[in-house]
Amino acid sequence: MLQTPRPKTPLPENRKREAPGPVRFDDGRNARAKLGFVLVPNDQLVEEDMVRMAPPGVSTYFSRARMPHEISTGSLAQLADSLAETAGRILPDDALDVVCLACTSGTVAVGEARVREELNRGAPNARATSLMGSVHKALEALNVRKLAVATPYAEELTENVVRYLHDAGFDITAYAGLNLDYDSEMVRVTPEFLLEFGASVDTADADAVLISCSALRSLEIVDALEQKIGKPVVVSNQAMMWNCLRLAGIEDRIEGYGALLRDL
Repeated sequence: MLQTPRPKTPLPENRKREAPGPVRFDDGRNARAKLGFVLVPNDQLVEEDMVRMAPPGVSTYFSRARMPHEISTGSLAQLADSLAETAGRILPDDALDVVCLACTSGTVAVGEARVREELNRGAPNARATSLMGSVHKALEALNVRKLAVATPYAEELTENVVRYLHDAGFDITAYAGLNLDYDSEMVRVTPEFLLEFGASVDTADADAVLISCSALRSLEIVDALEQKIGKPVVVSNQAMMWNCLRLAGIEDRIEGYGALLRDL
């Protein structure tokens, strides 16, 4: 049944006011850079971590891709089908400076080149990158050749990440995984445990320790772990912000998140 439109209520003319002259604009909160991140559906940490590290004048924006609930090689590979559409939803009426897939194991499952290609289909004017690509660049910037690796993943995904790093030219001195299948488990691993876990995987000949995965609260213990083991520590979200900032031309040095963001 069609409803008859209600007549518009007349507004009192004596309450209307004029603006105080022409509108004044400034450069806004994102004058230096706009960073876009494509997340997996159940991610619970990346948004907060990126906002925490972003320097003044840099804004971060997010959208979530589609994939099954369980974290496996097969489910992560399905990210490829929605990367372009998801990237296109981030500031569709404005241009991003950088767009990034915020998933380490997802990058490995889809492939770095395919990730960048799909992201640029959705955000053609942005510099496209990925979390694993960011980790690779961070390790190279730190002159790391020998690497100890800690992950929260099940055995298959841990081995995939280690194989990727080995094929990229790094000598893996030791690695360990926690055999967790879901982001809802990974986000509840305590920072205190991660400090112990990172130290336990370190070897005397390793140039650095990598704690992989955006779903771990490892950002909170980077400085403490570096002090404990006396060498650089790279964690996923720290490396991702560092790389995205540098791709956007932002050279700020940021304290509190390890040597990578502080010194390079």
